[in-house]
Amino acid sequence: MEDEALEEEKKLRRMRFVVDFAIQYIRTQSITHDEAIVIVEGVKKHTLKLFPGKDATFDIIYAPRFQRLLNEKFKRA
Repeated sequence: MEDEALEEEKKLRRMRFVVDFAIQYIRTQSITHDEAIVIVEGVKKHTLKLFPGKDATFDIIYAPRFQRLLNEKFKRA
């Protein structure tokens, strides 16, 4: 049981790292909107590998963060 909790925490830390890294990369690099979208899609795909079936959770928690970032970076309303 404790091993499962540790494994879950490890997956959560990995997912947060990937999300934070992607956000920072998109924010600081000279990339196109389409390239940024590919990165976001990759992050979602990776997250769903770690947490299968959690599409809705990703869409509720992380999709809005990425959408705000893309709107800010590419000045879209």
